[in-house]
Amino acid sequence: MLPESERKQIIDLIHREVIPAIGCTEPIAVALCVARATETLGTEPERIAVRLSANILKNAMGVGIPGTGMIGLPIAVALGALIGRSEYQLEVLRDVTPEAVERGRRMIEEKRITIELKEGISEKLYIEVEVVAAGHEAQAVIAGGHTTFVYVEHDGEVQLDKRGGASSETESGDVSLTLRRVWEFATTTPLDEIRFILESRRLNWNAAEKAFSGDYGHSVGRTLRCDREQRVMGDSIFTRILSYTSAACDARMAGAMIPVMSNSGSGNQGIAATMPVAVYARETGATEEQTIRALTLSHLTVIYIKQSLGRLSALCGCVVAATGSSCGIVYLMGGGYDQVAAAVKNMIANLTGMICDGAKPSCAMKLTSGVSTAVLSAMMAMDGQCVTPVEGIIEEDVDRCIRNLTKIGRDGMNETDRLVLNIMTHKC
Repeated sequence: MLPESERKQIIDLIHREVIPAIGCTEPIAVALCVARATETLGTEPERIAVRLSANILKNAMGVGIPGTGMIGLPIAVALGALIGRSEYQLEVLRDVTPEAVERGRRMIEEKRITIELKEGISEKLYIEVEVVAAGHEAQAVIAGGHTTFVYVEHDGEVQLDKRGGASSETESGDVSLTLRRVWEFATTTPLDEIRFILESRRLNWNAAEKAFSGDYGHSVGRTLRCDREQRVMGDSIFTRILSYTSAACDARMAGAMIPVMSNSGSGNQGIAATMPVAVYARETGATEEQTIRALTLSHLTVIYIKQSLGRLSALCGCVVAATGSSCGIVYLMGGGYDQVAAAVKNMIANLTGMICDGAKPSCAMKLTSGVSTAVLSAMMAMDGQCVTPVEGIIEEDVDRCIRNLTKIGRDGMNETDRLVLNIMTHKC
């Protein structure tokens, strides 16, 4: 068992990274920044100028905004100013009402909002908001993490300036992790210290159930439960894992007014880290202890990989999150550390290179692809099958395999990121 001081560090890290969120985290983070700027201004803005990094813009263009029936950034910006409360963090828009949506529509029609790409920055997660009213102005900046304010100013008076300090990404890196340490923490920490992870199961399961009872996004999860699909794929633990995972994503990406438990700033990552493990545990009769430890292993593996990948990249987060769930499933299958490491290698060998082309309803299909591979990788690992070091980017050391994956996603795919954004913003 890890020493108590080290366990506390990791528990604090999980609490920072596994948090509730309503709606896609990129437009919600923009709404959060608008809310803080508006609170600093002290009145409803007459004009709002928003400047965003390319990755934020890419991930905020095509998703539903909870409680609005609308898609994209303008309504998120308007509601951030009208009803947003920064103390709610990634649930900033939870007080939305039909009346507020109508006021937001008018604000958009009156062309009081401008949204631009922020040029000349290297930070992939960057949100800058400037609000003006009655001759006064305020500014707020989020950078590095979806809730990390680094600058606040009112009428030229600086209230907060951490632009030269550590972002939340580097803060999470203060806790040094390896896959072995992740395994040891998840499997030996006293149960009461990590029982809180069950909240991820509750929230994300509720999101899936809501999707089954409605028509959200592309209804991937509900489709997988239909008679025709079950005649093709069967009704099994595997198909239930796929349907529940994709259903929670269906609801979230379509803008359902329901919280999900996110991981490392992404609701979809939180869903993919939670639902495969939760469904497998339920379907196989796992004990509460096994479920808690498997969920902890899954979520902490995702956090570990994201430490070197970064919050946003050209690499689809489904790859990372599904890798975590594969580890959790291996644990529930009775596997040990060696099988977990094999599952990680199998995942990296298979899914490296899946691009992120923005958050949108069809992300549910990508989650299904990632989770399918997660189950396959876990079963292969349990059967003693592992991709070897002579194949592709796989090495003997599993932590080096993870670094190879994140290096490709963080550094090697930057040109892919630019090309994807260019295509998305120049559609006919």
